[in-house]
Amino acid sequence: MKNFLKSWGGKAALGMGLLTASVSSFAALPASATTAFTDLQTDALALVDLAWTAAIPITIAFVILGMFKRAAYSAT
Repeated sequence: MKNFLKSWGGKAALGMGLLTASVSSFAALPASATTAFTDLQTDALALVDLAWTAAIPITIAFVILGMFKRAAYSAT
């Protein structure tokens, strides 16, 4: 087995075998699991959209706060 893995062809064959096994395992997912992952992805994207609507005003507020701090520091 050790000499088999040393050769490049052996490594490629092992990799293709693992790839084939993983592809066949993904093909065996039931429809309910696929639906659950699709719903999860939809919910995650909705949360990201909500986060962006909060992140933009917070970022603008920090920029304005920094401008006021700079102006107050230069006035003294």
